[in-house]
Amino acid sequence: MELSLLLKALILGVVEGLTEFLPISSTGHLILVGSLLNFNGEIGKVFEVVIQAGAMLAIILEYRRKFASVALGVFREAAARKFILNLVIAFLPAALLGLLLSKYIKQVLFRPVPVAAAFVAGAFVILWVERRNLRVRVEHVDSMSTGDAFKVGLAQTLALIPGTSRSGATIIGGMMFGLSRRAATEFSFFLAVPTLLAAAAYDLFKHRGLLHKQELGVFALGFVTAFVSAFLCIRWLLRYISRHNFNAFAWYRIGFGVLILVTAYFGVVNWNAN
Repeated sequence: MELSLLLKALILGVVEGLTEFLPISSTGHLILVGSLLNFNGEIGKVFEVVIQAGAMLAIILEYRRKFASVALGVFREAAARKFILNLVIAFLPAALLGLLLSKYIKQVLFRPVPVAAAFVAGAFVILWVERRNLRVRVEHVDSMSTGDAFKVGLAQTLALIPGTSRSGATIIGGMMFGLSRRAATEFSFFLAVPTLLAAAAYDLFKHRGLLHKQELGVFALGFVTAFVSAFLCIRWLLRYISRHNFNAFAWYRIGFGVLILVTAYFGVVNWNAN
């Protein structure tokens, strides 16, 4: 197995773990970094699915008590059933729209320059929302109504545009709909589990012919590095939002997006050729 391939797997695993749950678009970063590393063909797409599953596992570990409580109480506790119902309701809009538009989106928008444009556009939405004096109605995830969940689910459909950020759309959307910063962030975490699980199952089945024994080591390394870096990032983000807003992430998005657009315009990096 080539050392360079393992290094690419390590880098992309870390990138996935550090960006999946921040409002800066993991898909966008993977497209851009994969383009630079020349690791964005069909096998690269399968690899992205595998490392996203690693990031999802980090959520399950961090909130293992919550998930265990829901699983054990689903037949005897209304709160557990409501939690599951809210996740299902929030999951469905993006799942259904994704099935209808996924082929078009991957053909047209899974390219570095459109991703960079989405980075910048999303940043201005974050800055606009953070300037508003939002009224908080829901302090905790368990206090969310099915209507709240559906609205967050509609917000998640925007993340079908690569570079928008699934976390960014659900967290910022949740805040706009009256969720506290922590409630919006945690619900975004929980919603990642069915969303990433469904995406992983669908893409792995679709590309099952590309899975070969010789790539198992690469997939395993990416999975583990994504899991570890995501777990550390989740814990850091929960501490961060207790004292800060999301403006820093917006400015990062603008800087990163502009860098990609400028280098593409002046031919410093021929992104589409990678």
